[in-house]
Amino acid sequence: MKLLKDILYGVSLSAVSGSTTILVNAICFDSRKVGLDDVFIAIRGTQTDGHQYIAKAIDSGANAIVCEELPEQLINGVTYVQVDNGNKALAIMASNFYDNPSKNLKLVGITGTNGKTTISSLLYELFKKAGYKVGLISTIKIMVDAQKYNTSHTTPDALTINRHLSLMNEAGVEFCFMEVSSHGIAQKRTEGLVFTGAIFTNLSHDHLDYHKTFAEYRDTKKELFDGLSKSAFALTNVDDKNGLVMLQNTKARKNTYALKSYADYRAQVLENQFNGQLLKIDDNELWTKLIGHFNAYNILAIYATADLLGLEKLEILRLLSELENVDGRFQYYISKKKITAIVDYAHTPDALKNVLDTINTLRTGNENVITVVGCGGDRDSSKRPVMGHIASELSTKAIFTSDNPRTESPTVIIEEMEAGVEAQNVKKILSIENRKQAIKTACQLALDNDIILVAGKGHETYQETNGKRVDFDDFKIVKEILSELDK
Repeated sequence: MKLLKDILYGVSLSAVSGSTTILVNAICFDSRKVGLDDVFIAIRGTQTDGHQYIAKAIDSGANAIVCEELPEQLINGVTYVQVDNGNKALAIMASNFYDNPSKNLKLVGITGTNGKTTISSLLYELFKKAGYKVGLISTIKIMVDAQKYNTSHTTPDALTINRHLSLMNEAGVEFCFMEVSSHGIAQKRTEGLVFTGAIFTNLSHDHLDYHKTFAEYRDTKKELFDGLSKSAFALTNVDDKNGLVMLQNTKARKNTYALKSYADYRAQVLENQFNGQLLKIDDNELWTKLIGHFNAYNILAIYATADLLGLEKLEILRLLSELENVDGRFQYYISKKKITAIVDYAHTPDALKNVLDTINTLRTGNENVITVVGCGGDRDSSKRPVMGHIASELSTKAIFTSDNPRTESPTVIIEEMEAGVEAQNVKKILSIENRKQAIKTACQLALDNDIILVAGKGHETYQETNGKRVDFDDFKIVKEILSELDK
């Protein structure tokens, strides 16, 4: 148990009713999880408002309430703390409750539209190979050294983050690599964390359902860099026009990387094949199993980060050469008929274009490129026609299908994708709502040496429709269908 006043250290308080010298057992922002002597933080969410559950939290045993708006009736024996921003208060309180665990390790945040998972996951793998105890907080999983925990958000809630950072402290973890999403920044989930460094990958069309404008989306990402200390490093991709924007107000040491522009860290792609690519970094050649220019950027960011964290350059290059693809990121299978199936998480226009450009660069002759792609429901709908255009323009055949429709109609989502297809490409598209049937059709259409891309879900092993998740693994399904057709 901890004193409420200690947990509130650093939180901007508007008003306090009752004593802050009481002991609290735990912090909760879900009223269903409140127990005796817990502090309940009322969060205004996108779907529910925690203020509606204050009375329920008190009935469940909460002895302190933190809220943006005080209830009309205050209960004797309960401490009420009014704050300007509940999300920010939660993050700072969570950090205090777990004794500010981010201060005890080297925490590096990775932000940008694409590349976050690959960079964070491979930095984790590289430092593990280098002999360190390492942590990872990513879209795919949370790792506390060798212990795996499941996660459902790119950037988890502040309590989950700090609880796992605390576990990392207990396990003797020295480095932690963490994906930092724009949602996570906007909702103050990373407030109170001490970052040793931050990486900016790129910025393209995504999440405009949440941020409304591209400028707001960009400026939200920039907040991660604005909050860095003088002792931290800021690493940014200056081939992206928003790269230098990230550095405008940061106090951190500024570092850049690029394939095309002048930068502190530069790489050149010498060869690109389906089984990997040859890069030149710092006058040294590196063969990597990761494919495509987008992965050349990822590899360069990893190399630069490892160098900034003190690893020896030749050792970094050796370890990079050993790294494998991350699940669901350009993960491929080649059938007996030499049909190549690629599964990739590409769920933004830029990511889809990058993957298809890479595939088309690697084509050797008359192979067809058959793309199976959908768009998620309850997400930015403005990217749907753009995704439809890119898939139909850069593929021999494009099959539009369901992704995770969530609460939306899959038919409507597909129609919005079809709206982006130009007249000359209309004959190139099929629309098959059932995703498994769409993948099966792509496999049946494929001839020897053709290439199938299944895009959008990548590592996900489920499909979500109307609040229900059913088992669905793109890679497993395409591999099973191709194996069956090989018989």
